Amino acid sequence: MKVAVVGATGMVGEVMLKVLAERNFPINELLLVASERSVGKKLTFKGEEHTVIGLQTAVEAKPDIAIFSAGGDTSLEWAPKFAAVGTTVVDNSSAWRMDPDKKLVVPEINADVLTTEDKIIANPNCSTIQLVMALNPLHKKYGMKRVIVSTYQSVSGTGVKAVEQMENEAKGIKGEMAYPYPINKNALPHCDVFMENGYTKEEMKLAREPQKILDDRTFSISATAVRIPTAGGHSESVNVEFRNDFDLNEVKEILSNTPGIIVQDNPETNSYPMPIYAHDKDEVFVGRMRRDETQPNTLNMWIVADNLRKGAATNAVQIAEYLVANALV
Repeated sequence: MKVAVVGATGMVGEVMLKVLAERNFPINELLLVASERSVGKKLTFKGEEHTVIGLQTAVEAKPDIAIFSAGGDTSLEWAPKFAAVGTTVVDNSSAWRMDPDKKLVVPEINADVLTTEDKIIANPNCSTIQLVMALNPLHKKYGMKRVIVSTYQSVSGTGVKAVEQMENEAKGIKGEMAYPYPINKNALPHCDVFMENGYTKEEMKLAREPQKILDDRTFSISATAVRIPTAGGHSESVNVEFRNDFDLNEVKEILSNTPGIIVQDNPETNSYPMPIYAHDKDEVFVGRMRRDETQPNTLNMWIVADNLRKGAATNAVQIAEYLVANALV
């Protein structure tokens, strides 16, 4: 299996290599790919040194799988070039997610939609992945009608510059700003760019992507996305109105038995999900489950996951694992 990691020198690329190594993904030849300014750099994978190559060189090498984490513009330009030489691309950017001809995949939920014809596969938004992981089994049982989600998102979702901004501000150092305002000791209700309807792109991803992943437009989602000064892990406050009533103990049981989810929900011992627990883990953590007492059939819950792992790198690697296991590459 010849595998290319495009954007290997970036924050997600670094985690991608870590996850590929941890999960022992079958690689005979690894191509580490980045922009021209990084070509020639040395990176280590499983104790072996690799030299970073450029995109055109990688295309010419015709890898079996290329996992992209290099931004939307790079994906739009280069994913079709890889696909044209027979490579299956798993893309982490937002470039292809809502393309009607491209599959949007969370392996635990809808990997079975994939075929050998799918040469560009979209990895969902990090906040979307953890949300649908928890919503999917409950939607199957009770039928969702409306979801309201407020996110508390790590600066690592923006990238290295944002983490550096937060760390500099904590130390009182003036440096480059990734955000229009300070992030240390602050909260910015501003993830991604604002759109004409007053929502940000991040909020609209949360509204649209779950409908595509679950292949169901009968429920609606309204989102507010907020950036907070944590280094790793996104949190979400979620209010779900179901069409049918639920038993709270049954909800907890359903989620406890869902692969990839860990329930942390015991107010008596102050047990609930937090980014500090989710950091560097692949599971989605769910807690603070309680009835909304203001209207029927409505549940409140709190969802936390490591946005660089399950929210990006791990989900992409899981897609690649499914492709290999089912002889789709």
